[in-house]
Amino acid sequence: MDEMRRRIIENCLEKEAAFCTSACPFGLDVREFVARMKRGSFNTAFRLYSNTVGFPAIVAALCDEPCKAVCPRDEVDAPISLRLLEDAAVAHAANRAPNSYNLPAKRERIAVVGAGISGLACALRLSNKKYRVDLFERSGRMGGGLWDELDPEVFLKDIELQFSNERYGLFLDRKITDIEELRPGYDAVYIATGPDGESFGLRPECPDGVPFASTLPGVFLGGGLLGAGRMEALNQGLKASLCIEDFFKTGAMRSHVPPPPTRMKLAPGTISRVPPITPSSGTSYTKEEAASEAARCIQCRCDACVRNCGMMNYFKKFPKRIEEEVRITITPGTLDGDGTVATRLISTCNQCGLCGEVCPEGIDVGEFLRGAHQAMHEKGAMPWAFHEFWLRDMDFSNSRRASLYAPPPSGAPCAALFFPGCQLGASDPRYVTMTYDFLLERSSGTALGLGCCGAPAIWAGDMKLFASVRERILAEWRELGEPQMILACPTCMTMFERYIPEVECRLLVDVLAESGVSPADRGNGAAVSVFDPCASRNMPDSQRAARDLVRAAGYELAPLPYEGKYAQCCSFGGHIDIAAPNYSAWLVDRRRNDGESPYVVYCSNCRDVLSHEGKRVRHVLDLFFGINDSPAPQPTFDERRRRRERLRSEMLSEYWPGLEPYGGEETVRSWSKLIMSPELREKMNRGRFLEEDALTAVERCEASGRRVKNPETGRFHGYEEIGYTTYWVEYEPSPEGFILHNAYSHRMKIELED
Repeated sequence: MDEMRRRIIENCLEKEAAFCTSACPFGLDVREFVARMKRGSFNTAFRLYSNTVGFPAIVAALCDEPCKAVCPRDEVDAPISLRLLEDAAVAHAANRAPNSYNLPAKRERIAVVGAGISGLACALRLSNKKYRVDLFERSGRMGGGLWDELDPEVFLKDIELQFSNERYGLFLDRKITDIEELRPGYDAVYIATGPDGESFGLRPECPDGVPFASTLPGVFLGGGLLGAGRMEALNQGLKASLCIEDFFKTGAMRSHVPPPPTRMKLAPGTISRVPPITPSSGTSYTKEEAASEAARCIQCRCDACVRNCGMMNYFKKFPKRIEEEVRITITPGTLDGDGTVATRLISTCNQCGLCGEVCPEGIDVGEFLRGAHQAMHEKGAMPWAFHEFWLRDMDFSNSRRASLYAPPPSGAPCAALFFPGCQLGASDPRYVTMTYDFLLERSSGTALGLGCCGAPAIWAGDMKLFASVRERILAEWRELGEPQMILACPTCMTMFERYIPEVECRLLVDVLAESGVSPADRGNGAAVSVFDPCASRNMPDSQRAARDLVRAAGYELAPLPYEGKYAQCCSFGGHIDIAAPNYSAWLVDRRRNDGESPYVVYCSNCRDVLSHEGKRVRHVLDLFFGINDSPAPQPTFDERRRRRERLRSEMLSEYWPGLEPYGGEETVRSWSKLIMSPELREKMNRGRFLEEDALTAVERCEASGRRVKNPETGRFHGYEEIGYTTYWVEYEPSPEGFILHNAYSHRMKIELED
C-alpha cells in the first residue's frame, strides 16, 4: 500500500500543466482563461490575463502563440486561436484599469537599468508592491525595441495605464556607465539594457543560461541582454521582481528556475472535430465568436481515470484526492472515531483494475484501496455492515450445506476439477449440472468442487479469513491429486492467478470453445453484444473464445463502447452496493444502457445484476445448452441459498450416492413453516434479511419465551442477534407454522438485565 501511495503522489499527472500553459512563457492558466471566455466572463478573463502578463495590450498585440504548436487540436482540426482570444479579452472587458493595492510603502530601493519591456515589467511588479523603484533609460524614451514592432499609441497607452496607480522614478537620457556608482544608493539592481546593452562585466550565475542572479550580490540581469525574445524578456522582468524580493527576504542570490515541461498525457479519443471560428471582421472576434472559439478548447487534463472509472467519475475525485482522504482515514491518530473521511469510499471501489489500464502511468487506485481495506480491517476500523452479508454468504458456500469436493464418479484418475464458483449454481443449478455432464462426457476423470474462492474476504480486507479459505481449497485440490482446475467464473480465475498460483487453471469458456461442439441455441443472425466481465480484462483468449461461441450460435456481434481490456464493472465486484447503493444503481444503469442489443455474458453475476435491471441478457451457457431463451425472474437471496443446497444434494444423489465427504448426513433446512406475503418477502430481500434468519429468530423466541405479545393483535414481537446484526420479527403461530407479518434488522446490540 505504501508503494502505491508513493506512486500516486509522485506519478499522478492530474496537476500537470496543460500543454499550452507549459509552452507559454508567462505560464498563463489557459484552462481557466478559456473557461471564463467560454461563459462570456470577459472581465474576469481579462483580469486573469492582465495579472499574469503585466501589460495585457502589449502582449495581446505581440504574442507569437507558442501554444499553437503544442495544442492537441492541431492534429484534428486547428489549434485554439489564443492570441485572438487574448485580444478579445482586452477589447471586450468593461474595466481595463489596473488594480490599486493599498499596501504600506517598503523601505527597500531598487534601480532598474533599461526602460525596455523587461525593465518596465520588473519596475511594474515591484512598484505594485510599493517598493521604491527608479528606472534609468539611456535614450529619451521608454519602450526599447517596442518602437520597432508596435504602434506607439498601443504600447505607450498600455504602459501609462498599468503604472497609473504607482509612484516610481523615471530618468530618461540617463546612461549608467559604472554599476558600482549606482549600487550604494540601492538595495538591488536589475540590469535590462537590451540586446546590445552594457552588462558591466557581469554574467549570470545559473546553469543553461537561465538569467537573473549575477556574480555581484544584489544585482540581477535579464531580458534582451541575455538573448531573450520580446515576450520572454517581458516575462523575465516579471520573474526578476520575485528574485529580488527573495533576495531581500533571505539574502540569497537565486535565479528564477522555469517549471519543467509538462508530463501531461491525454486519453485516446479525447478530441472530436470542431471547426475553428473565423472572425467575421477578418481581424478580431466578437463576443459571441470568442465564446465559440473558447468552447473548442478540450481543457487538457490527464483525466483518463475519471473519464473511464465509474467510481472516480461519479464522485469527481482524482487519485491524489482519494489518496489524501484515505491517508487521513487510516492514519492511526484518526482511528479513534474521527478518521471517517473515506471509510465508505474505501468500500465503494470494485477493484476492477480499469483505472490502471487507462492511466498512462499505470496507477491502479483499486490496488491501493485493496490495501486500505486490509489496513482498516487490521486496525478494527472497517465497518462490518459493508461486508457481513457477503462474508456470511461465503461461509454458507463453503459450509457442509453447499460445499462439495468429490472425485471423478467413474473412479478414473483425477485429471481435472470443475470449480463453478459460489454463484453459478445460485443463478441456475443447470449451469453446473449440464456443464458437469458435458465435461464428464469429454473426460471421465473430472472431479467436482462446489464452494467459494474467497473473494468476499479479499474485498472485506480480511486476509486471515481468506488464508483459511485458500488452505481449504489447496488441501482438497491436493487430496484429489493436484488436477487442473476448470473455473466457470472470471473472478475466481483472477483470484487463483493472484493468490493461489500453485493451481493450474483454465476458464470454462475456453474449454467450451475448444471442444468443437456447436452451441444448441441458434441466433439466426440476430445482433447481440458480448459483455465482458471486468475480471476478464487481462484474459484476451477467453474474450475471443466467448465471441467464437456466440458467432457459432449464429449471432452477429454488436460492439460495446467498453469491452476487452477496457471492460467495466456491472456493479457486483467488491460488493459495493451495500456501502454505496446510489452509486451502485447509477453504475448498473450505465452498463445496462451501454448497448441497445441484448447482451451475452460469461459471468453469472453480470447476468443476474443486468437482468434484474431489465436488460435482455443471457449467459453463454444458455446459448451452449439451449436454455433460458426468455428472461426468468431473478432468485431472491434465500432462493440462491436453497438452490446451492439442492445442487449439492442432487449431485451427491446422482454421482456419489452414499458419499458424504464430511462424514454424517447433512440436514437441508426447510422454510415451509414460515408464511409471509410477497410484499414482505420482497422487502426482506431488498434489505438482505434472509428468511432463514427470520425463522431462526422466531424459533428462538418460541424456545426461550423471550417475546412480547400484542394483546390487540395477538401477534408476538421478538428478536435474535445473528452475527453483528439484531433481527426483529412480528409473527403469530398457525397450524402450518408461523405467519410472519413484519421483519427488520439493525446494528443495535441489546444488553439484557441480569
